[in-house]
Amino acid sequence: MPYKRPVSVLVVVHTPLGQVLLIERADQSGFWQSVTGSQEDGDASLRETALREVREETGIEAAAQELRDWQLSNVYEIYPTWRHRYAPGVTHNTEHVFSLCVPQALPAVLSPAEHRAWQWLDWRAAADACFSPSNAEAILLLPRLAAIAGQPAPGR
Repeated sequence: MPYKRPVSVLVVVHTPLGQVLLIERADQSGFWQSVTGSQEDGDASLRETALREVREETGIEAAAQELRDWQLSNVYEIYPTWRHRYAPGVTHNTEHVFSLCVPQALPAVLSPAEHRAWQWLDWRAAADACFSPSNAEAILLLPRLAAIAGQPAPGR
Protein backbone atom coordinates (compact mmCIF):
# COMPACT_ATOMS: atom_id res chain seq x y z
CA MET A 1 0.00 0.00 0.00
CA PRO A 2 1.46 3.40 -0.92
CA TYR A 3 1.97 5.96 1.79
CA LYS A 4 -0.59 8.72 2.32
CA ARG A 5 0.38 12.25 1.43
CA PRO A 6 0.61 14.59 4.43
CA VAL A 7 -1.78 16.99 2.65
CA SER A 8 -5.48 16.70 3.37
CA VAL A 9 -8.84 18.43 3.28
CA LEU A 10 -11.42 19.07 5.96
CA VAL A 11 -14.92 19.73 4.63
CA VAL A 12 -17.55 21.09 7.01
CA VAL A 13 -20.88 19.98 5.54
CA HIS A 14 -23.69 22.16 6.88
CA THR A 15 -27.21 23.47 6.27
CA PRO A 16 -28.19 27.15 5.92
CA LEU A 17 -29.49 27.03 9.51
CA GLY A 18 -26.19 25.82 10.92
CA GLN A 19 -26.69 22.09 11.32
CA VAL A 20 -23.39 20.27 10.78
CA LEU A 21 -22.90 16.70 9.59
CA LEU A 22 -20.53 14.64 11.73
CA ILE A 23 -19.40 11.10 11.01
CA GLU A 24 -17.91 8.64 13.51
CA ARG A 25 -14.69 6.87 12.61
CA ALA A 26 -14.98 3.09 12.30
CA ASP A 27 -11.53 2.52 13.81
CA GLN A 28 -12.02 4.77 16.84
CA SER A 29 -15.34 4.67 18.69
CA GLY A 30 -16.45 8.11 19.80
CA PHE A 31 -14.19 9.95 17.32
CA TRP A 32 -16.63 12.26 15.54
CA GLN A 33 -15.44 14.44 12.69
CA SER A 34 -16.35 16.30 9.54
CA VAL A 35 -15.39 14.88 6.15
CA THR A 36 -11.61 14.52 5.91
CA GLY A 37 -9.16 12.88 3.59
CA SER A 38 -5.74 12.96 2.01
CA GLN A 39 -4.97 14.23 -1.45
CA GLU A 40 -4.36 11.35 -3.85
CA ASP A 41 -2.32 11.07 -7.05
CA GLY A 42 -5.41 11.28 -9.28
CA ASP A 43 -6.67 14.50 -7.68
CA ALA A 44 -5.97 17.54 -9.85
CA SER A 45 -6.58 20.00 -7.00
CA LEU A 46 -7.52 20.27 -3.34
CA ARG A 47 -11.06 21.15 -4.47
CA GLU A 48 -11.21 17.84 -6.36
CA THR A 49 -9.94 16.04 -3.25
CA ALA A 50 -12.67 17.69 -1.17
CA LEU A 51 -15.43 16.74 -3.64
CA ARG A 52 -14.14 13.15 -3.84
CA GLU A 53 -13.99 12.80 -0.06
CA VAL A 54 -17.53 14.20 0.41
CA ARG A 55 -18.82 11.69 -2.15
CA GLU A 56 -16.85 8.73 -0.74
CA GLU A 57 -17.57 9.42 2.93
CA THR A 58 -21.20 10.60 2.79
CA GLY A 59 -22.64 9.74 -0.62
CA ILE A 60 -23.44 13.43 -1.15
CA GLU A 61 -22.77 14.56 -4.73
CA ALA A 62 -21.68 18.19 -4.97
CA ALA A 63 -20.56 20.39 -7.83
CA ALA A 64 -17.24 22.22 -7.65
CA GLN A 65 -18.94 25.63 -7.44
CA GLU A 66 -20.94 24.51 -4.37
CA LEU A 67 -17.78 23.96 -2.39
CA ARG A 68 -16.36 26.97 -0.57
CA ASP A 69 -12.58 27.17 -0.10
CA TRP A 70 -11.93 29.02 3.16
CA GLN A 71 -8.32 29.76 2.18
CA LEU A 72 -7.39 28.41 5.60
CA SER A 73 -4.94 25.65 6.40
CA ASN A 74 -3.86 23.98 9.61
CA VAL A 75 -0.65 22.11 10.30
CA TYR A 76 -0.99 19.50 12.98
CA GLU A 77 0.91 16.54 14.37
CA ILE A 78 -0.38 13.23 13.03
CA TYR A 79 -1.69 11.03 15.84
CA PRO A 80 0.90 8.29 16.53
CA THR A 81 -1.73 5.59 15.99
CA TRP A 82 -2.05 6.65 12.31
CA ARG A 83 1.60 7.50 11.47
CA HIS A 84 2.21 4.08 9.91
CA ARG A 85 0.07 5.27 6.98
CA TYR A 86 2.71 7.90 6.10
CA ALA A 87 6.30 7.63 4.93
CA PRO A 88 8.88 7.12 7.67
CA GLY A 89 9.71 10.36 9.43
CA VAL A 90 6.48 12.14 8.45
CA THR A 91 4.93 13.51 11.63
CA HIS A 92 2.83 16.49 10.48
CA ASN A 93 -0.03 17.04 8.04
CA THR A 94 -1.30 20.20 6.34
CA GLU A 95 -5.09 20.31 6.28
CA HIS A 96 -7.01 22.67 3.95
CA VAL A 97 -10.49 23.76 5.07
CA PHE A 98 -13.59 23.84 2.86
CA SER A 99 -17.32 23.97 3.50
CA LEU A 100 -20.32 22.65 1.65
CA CYS A 101 -23.78 24.05 2.29
CA VAL A 102 -26.59 21.59 1.53
CA PRO A 103 -30.24 22.71 1.50
CA GLN A 104 -31.26 20.46 4.41
CA ALA A 105 -29.96 17.69 6.64
CA LEU A 106 -29.49 14.74 4.27
CA PRO A 107 -28.96 11.09 5.12
CA ALA A 108 -25.34 10.00 4.76
CA VAL A 109 -24.32 6.82 2.98
CA LEU A 110 -21.22 5.63 4.83
CA SER A 111 -18.40 3.32 3.87
CA PRO A 112 -18.37 0.80 6.77
CA ALA A 113 -14.59 0.46 6.48
CA GLU A 114 -14.20 4.15 7.34
CA HIS A 115 -17.22 5.29 9.38
CA ARG A 116 -19.84 3.67 11.59
CA ALA A 117 -22.45 6.39 12.21
CA TRP A 118 -23.54 9.90 11.23
CA GLN A 119 -25.49 12.69 12.89
CA TRP A 120 -26.55 16.28 12.24
CA LEU A 121 -25.96 18.66 15.15
CA ASP A 122 -26.29 22.39 15.75
CA TRP A 123 -22.89 23.92 14.93
CA ARG A 124 -22.06 24.60 18.58
CA ALA A 125 -22.84 21.02 19.63
CA ALA A 126 -20.95 19.70 16.59
CA ALA A 127 -17.84 21.64 17.59
CA ASP A 128 -18.08 20.20 21.11
CA ALA A 129 -18.44 16.65 19.72
CA CYS A 130 -15.33 16.72 17.48
CA PHE A 131 -12.25 14.87 18.67
CA SER A 132 -9.97 16.99 16.46
CA PRO A 133 -9.17 20.49 17.73
CA SER A 134 -8.73 21.83 14.17
CA ASN A 135 -12.12 20.40 13.17
CA ALA A 136 -13.80 21.99 16.20
CA GLU A 137 -12.15 25.34 15.42
CA ALA A 138 -13.34 25.19 11.81
CA ILE A 139 -16.91 24.54 12.91
CA LEU A 140 -16.73 27.45 15.33
CA LEU A 141 -15.75 29.68 12.37
CA LEU A 142 -18.82 28.57 10.41
CA PRO A 143 -21.06 31.53 11.37
CA ARG A 144 -18.44 34.01 10.13
CA LEU A 145 -17.00 32.20 7.12
CA ALA A 146 -20.11 30.52 5.75
CA ALA A 147 -22.71 33.09 6.88
CA ILE A 148 -25.22 30.61 8.25
CA ALA A 149 -28.73 31.96 8.75
CA GLY A 150 -29.15 34.20 11.77
CA GLN A 151 -25.43 34.88 12.03
CA PRO A 152 -23.48 37.86 10.69
CA ALA A 153 -21.89 37.54 7.27
CA PRO A 154 -18.11 37.98 6.99
CA GLY A 155 -17.03 41.56 7.61
CA ARG A 156 -20.25 42.64 9.36
